Amino acid sequence: MATKPVTIVLLYPRGLIMQIHNPWHRSSALTFWLGLAGVPIGLAVGLLAGTQPSLLGLGLVAVAVVVYFFARFEQAVLGLLILRSCLDPFSDQQVPAAFAIGLDGLTLLYVTVMLLRGQTVRTDKFWWFFAGWVMLQGLWVILLPLGGLGLDASFLLESIREWIRLFSWLMVYLLVMQLKDRLPPKQVVYGLFWALLLPVTVALLQMFVPSVLPPMFAADGGYSETLDEVSRIKGTIGHPNGFVTWLLLFMGLTYWRLTQSKPRWIWMLLLGLLSLVYVSTKALFGLMMLGTFIVVLIAPRLSIVNLIGGIVLFVGIIVLFGSTEFGQERLGSITETPLGNPDIDIWRAILLSKGDHNSFNWRIAQWHYLLQQWQHFPILGYGLGISADVSTNGLYPHNDYIRALVEGGILGLVTWLVFLGVQVGRLVQLFRQASPGSGQRNLCLAMLAVLLAVPVGMITENIWSHTTLFFYWYTLLAVVGWNWDDLPPSESHAPVSPPARLTPF
Repeated sequence: MATKPVTIVLLYPRGLIMQIHNPWHRSSALTFWLGLAGVPIGLAVGLLAGTQPSLLGLGLVAVAVVVYFFARFEQAVLGLLILRSCLDPFSDQQVPAAFAIGLDGLTLLYVTVMLLRGQTVRTDKFWWFFAGWVMLQGLWVILLPLGGLGLDASFLLESIREWIRLFSWLMVYLLVMQLKDRLPPKQVVYGLFWALLLPVTVALLQMFVPSVLPPMFAADGGYSETLDEVSRIKGTIGHPNGFVTWLLLFMGLTYWRLTQSKPRWIWMLLLGLLSLVYVSTKALFGLMMLGTFIVVLIAPRLSIVNLIGGIVLFVGIIVLFGSTEFGQERLGSITETPLGNPDIDIWRAILLSKGDHNSFNWRIAQWHYLLQQWQHFPILGYGLGISADVSTNGLYPHNDYIRALVEGGILGLVTWLVFLGVQVGRLVQLFRQASPGSGQRNLCLAMLAVLLAVPVGMITENIWSHTTLFFYWYTLLAVVGWNWDDLPPSESHAPVSPPARLTPF
């Protein structure tokens, strides 16, 4: 009779039978991997203690950060999001770059631990598309040393640095997604307003009492001694042009908060303050972005009141912009370009750019030269993040469409436009699905207004290089796709499902 032999059961210890018949527990797997990782960590600590004690101290600080990150995950993530707006003044010390790499490492470590513990890692469909697009950009990094692009392997480090910058945005999105079902979406967005505190405070000091600021927070930032640059404020962001796009994003958030809160006068005051700071950046392209932003905001519910309000706001900002001598000079410079003077053609503008100090004519000359260079490698371009090396002056094109064309060729430009277009489509879809008048719907509209203003600014500015803007943008893009319906605490904080998988929701 075919039965299981009893003698075999008796010959083996009980514990061994349990180990054979039971699958390896997830906790055992986690313990094994942690123990395995502890061996090289212990060796490294011993080596550093004897050779580089300062590095050992830095390592211990890193360990403390990791422990706090896992022990107080929600607070740690919100703290990291708020902190990013204060780091640009320390760019010479590579602090923003170290922050990005550290954030990438924390995110990957957290995801790994979650999978080893059998818990769900939150993603959505857009994240998978985002991940695929970032991986596709790696194609240009691979082709560069292989000789498949316009430049050679000596520029590989710059190309890798640009790819890591894009990868960091992907990791920000993934990290914020892990807050889903742990924190209400509104709470996350409300927390981002704390990121305004230091940049706006520094900006106001730059406007009214610049002498009290240390050199790293000065308006000129140490990169220019000209009066034009000193008169432009930038808060704690690396450049006034980067500050203006970042401010536009938070003006959109403030408008959204205005539609959700009572009393509204507090948020109206904040919106007015941000508008004052916005104008003080003296960024001419910011006016065109603001105009587009206002049009998109009032378009879905167009009325006489909204139309008049939008016109008054835009005209008021134009008046503020032109109230200073520098602002008047910036506005008047348009009449000396093909855009404002039909008697000046492109060729004359290029000739004038050599001595008229007109930034728009300079841009035309820059674009003309880069487009000529692109024609030598039209399909795949010169390489990711190295358009400044193609130009004769070491500067980016000040036109993101030309930048995408020069760096990635026609293929790179098409994939980049598709990436932006998918984000527009996602916000439109979420806007239509959300309940009328809901916080999610209004946030979608505010973000859509910002997103449609960005391509306008990209015509004359390097907005794709505004890392701080996109850091917060992809934070919001992750949150806006959550379930914003009000759920009871028992449902909104339900335990995550046990299977270890990446689950799109």
